[in-house]
Amino acid sequence: MSSSGGSRFDAVDIIRAKRDGGELSDAQVDWAIEAYTAGEIADEQMSALAMAILLNGMSRREISRWTDAMVRSGTRMDWSGVGRPTTDKHSTGGVGDKITLPLAPAVAACGAAVPQLSGRGLGHTGGTLDKLESIPGWRASLSADEMLDVVRGAGAVVCAATEDLAPADKKLYALRDVTGTVEAIPLIASSIMSKKIAEGTGALVLDVKVGSGAFMKDVTSAQELARTMVDLGTDAGVRTVALLTNMATPLGLTVGNALEVRESVDVLAGGGPEDVVELTVTLAREMLSAAGIDGKDPADALRDGSAMDVWRAMVTAQGGDPDAPLPKARESHAVLAPVTGVLTDLDAYRVGVAAWRLGAGRARKEDAVQAAAGVELHAKPGSFVGGGEPLLTLHTDEPERFDRALEILDGAYTIAPSGARPDLPPLVIDRVA
Repeated sequence: MSSSGGSRFDAVDIIRAKRDGGELSDAQVDWAIEAYTAGEIADEQMSALAMAILLNGMSRREISRWTDAMVRSGTRMDWSGVGRPTTDKHSTGGVGDKITLPLAPAVAACGAAVPQLSGRGLGHTGGTLDKLESIPGWRASLSADEMLDVVRGAGAVVCAATEDLAPADKKLYALRDVTGTVEAIPLIASSIMSKKIAEGTGALVLDVKVGSGAFMKDVTSAQELARTMVDLGTDAGVRTVALLTNMATPLGLTVGNALEVRESVDVLAGGGPEDVVELTVTLAREMLSAAGIDGKDPADALRDGSAMDVWRAMVTAQGGDPDAPLPKARESHAVLAPVTGVLTDLDAYRVGVAAWRLGAGRARKEDAVQAAAGVELHAKPGSFVGGGEPLLTLHTDEPERFDRALEILDGAYTIAPSGARPDLPPLVIDRVA
């Protein structure tokens, strides 16, 4: 146990210090992370410390040191051999958030290297790796050498993090999930940034989602998280900027794995929904600016086919077939607009839960997902809809899932009389640098 004679510190003393509103020293932070990763601090002790952090917060110095200790718990990747400036994006998660898929190729087509280590979906938010795995043959798990080869060849890689990247975070994340401490901003920020700093990229753009479909429901808490993460990146020598973006309604017109890949390919072909294109280009410009690259506009890379060339090279390098047909669900069900009018809102959270219940997401990390399940949107807030016309189409391989998806969609949208003009928030709400 941590209080045995050979330890430099006592876990209980550290818990008490944070419980009573004190600041932990650098040495205490280092020891706590090292000892917990090594199994010398018991889960119940780290649970108590996490709760004390949730209740009393941490100073910038404490969070920086905590993050650095988590980075040092594993290896730090080195991209110096790729010969281009590296830049990456991290989203805090949303509904229909397929932005990484067109973004990484667009940025790489403009001259940056994009090493994008991504995750899987949990609950109502989708995961980039789940989406890409709907492409026949595509592999998420690559060795560090394979990642380097893909970046050198294609300019970008999107894959799973290796086991030795911030292992302290993996252990602490699982604990927070079952102890009611997920919401602690110092722990959210250090969890995200320890992985991104260990990833070794030179510049980072954070997409902090705000609204019903996001983890952060209000602008104030999203700004606090963004400010904390930008400070952590800056303290670690990574050029970091954050955008707060709207997640009150789903991004694009699709929610679900293969459905979102199809839409992403439309964007890479120069088309696709306006909001997905706008956010892709806005984030791409921020990534290129942070990496010190100018000269080519990512909007041009989407139009002239150069982003699509990177996409095809990247997918192929990871074993995927960019020309293979994507899976299609065996069953579909249309949700019809009950009246004629203007769609004034469409709740992202409810649509995300519906897609999850159709099989697109997972309740536990070990659950499988359906590649073809999800929700297709036929209108976005501000659009005119005709009574009796399809508003949404639900897709699944298991028709018994429709009832529970329809249940959560009851009350998920509002249709106002024609002539109504909804007050729609901008896609980009704020910028924190």
